[in-house]
Amino acid sequence: MRLINTKTLQIEDFSGRKAPRYAILSHTWGNEELTFQDWLYIQRLKSKEGYHKMTKACERARQSQHNSPACQWLWADTVCIDKSSSAELSEAINSMFEWYRRAEVCYAYLVDVAPMSGEEELSKCSQRTSPFRQSRWFRRGWTLQELIAPWSVIFLSKDWTYIGTKSTLAKHISTITTIPENCLSGNWPRIRDQTSIAQKMSWAAWRQTTRIEDRAYSLMGLFEINMPLLYGEGEKAFIRLQEEMIKQTEDLSFLAW
Repeated sequence: MRLINTKTLQIEDFSGRKAPRYAILSHTWGNEELTFQDWLYIQRLKSKEGYHKMTKACERARQSQHNSPACQWLWADTVCIDKSSSAELSEAINSMFEWYRRAEVCYAYLVDVAPMSGEEELSKCSQRTSPFRQSRWFRRGWTLQELIAPWSVIFLSKDWTYIGTKSTLAKHISTITTIPENCLSGNWPRIRDQTSIAQKMSWAAWRQTTRIEDRAYSLMGLFEINMPLLYGEGEKAFIRLQEEMIKQTEDLSFLAW
């Protein structure tokens, strides 16, 4: 597991040793995201949108606000995974749910939501026309594990100002995602044991991923499945996911989906 030092912006590899306390970023990808290789030459890339996003995330992680601890370290999927290595990418995706679960705090950055303040404005979050509800972050396949796994999720608008937390916005998030409020607590063992596989699958049914295979891969952590990644297999990825689920449970309610 690689982490960004939020003070020096250097990446350090903690593979084989215990990772320190860290914050984690959940976001939608833009057109100028940086990669692991880019980060090695960040001085040349300061004009890119991805650089601004990472530095703002690091700045936010260093602060202790809204009951979230200050963290010297940050994990982000764009620059902390060497995606040129298929083995590393596979290991990261198989581990990602646990990485989100162990994070001190998850920052959900909604780049398409303007700053929000005031009780009246926040009360509109679940309305169909609300920018918060319309944010494409809620439609991502990967969002499901990034919303459920962490204990603490803080929502930030496009200028990185505070919107609310998973707890304070639970009613609105439940309306948007169909995930019951009691399943947004961050208490994964309780969510896992008290929710049927079919219900969990229903939360994912309408979500979108850029690649077909990620519709299955983004659910592996939620269903506690580990399997190799085979980009190019298309819909077969979901069949493999189902086969692994059948091996591990007698709850076959997911077949309805």
